[in-house]
This record gives sequence, C-alpha cells and structure tokens, in this order.
Amino acid sequence: MRRQSQDAPLFGEEDDDFRPRRLKVRHPLASFFHLFFRTSAILVYLLCDFLSGRFIASMVTIILLLSCDFWTVKNVSGRLLVGLRWWNQVDEDGKSRWVFESRKGNDLKKTSGAESQIFWLGLIVCPIFWVIFVFSTIFTFKIKWLAVVIMGLVLQWANVYGYVRCKVGGTSDLRNVAKNYLGVQIFNLALKKSEAS
Repeated sequence: MRRQSQDAPLFGEEDDDFRPRRLKVRHPLASFFHLFFRTSAILVYLLCDFLSGRFIASMVTIILLLSCDFWTVKNVSGRLLVGLRWWNQVDEDGKSRWVFESRKGNDLKKTSGAESQIFWLGLIVCPIFWVIFVFSTIFTFKIKWLAVVIMGLVLQWANVYGYVRCKVGGTSDLRNVAKNYLGVQIFNLALKKSEAS
C-alpha cells in the first residue's frame, strides 16, 4: 500500500535496494543549518558548565539556538530539502487552522535522497536528546534547567509533528498511517526472509 504523498522519501525508505549511491546534496547551506542550530543547542546544554558557569548566559544562548533552529527548519530546510511546509493560520472569525503542504508533480525531482536522509535524521534524533535531558534534569534535581529542556523538547517536537503531518497528509489519522507503515514493513521483511530460504 502506498502513501498519499510521494514527494520525498522518509528516512530509510529509499534503502529498498542496497546498491551504493553517490551522495548528492543540492542545498548544502540548508543542510548545514538544518543540523547546525539543533546540534549547537545540544552541545551548549551539555558543555555549559565547562564553558561558562553562568546560568542565564547559557539559558539565553540555548533558547536563541532553539528559536533559530525552529524557524530554519520550519521555513527553510523543510521546504528545500524535502518539499514540505506547515503553518498555523487564524481565520477572520478567529479560528485557528493548521495548513500542511507537500511538493507535487514535476517539483519532486528537486529533492534528493541524501537531503531527505539528512532532514529526517536530524528531525527525529535531536528531539530524543531533549527527552533524555528532561528526565535527567528531573532525576538529578537540576530544576532550574527544566524550563530550558522543556522548551527544547516542545520546539523540536512541534517541527516533528508538523512535518510528519505534511508527509502523511494533513487530514490523515497518524495512528492508521503508522499501523499501515508497520504492516508493510513487516510484510516486506517476511517476504525477504521467504525469498532467502
């Protein structure tokens, strides 16, 4: 079963054939900044005690890096690397409406598998670090850092949610899509094992 939008492969989808490919990055600057702000925020958080003993300076630096990351991923790298974008729109009657878009048709050729892997890997892995940081601040009683790590988690998971909704279709139920995806992956694995025997 195929998904509704076929504009850019999710991370790992293009690995159906195991032939080596040449790494092709069409937007190196967007790829760099897609990873730069989010990894910089993580590194500053991890090294803030060694770099500076000042809590406020470290907190402001991390929040600025997280804000730059949120804006860059939402407005630049998502559009350039995988052809997806999302935003919130307030109608004239004051109702909030979420809009999810994906590139269609001839524009699909503008995305590459390497850029897609960079995008999805950065988008998924970095929020996992912030989840770990939330639990570590709670268990080590570093409560003053709790607001910073929760902000990191919220900003990064907002982009994950927005881009997953763009990829699967804004109106689709994410649970059904996840069940279908897992079912297809299990079926493909069973098919490969039966062909091997």
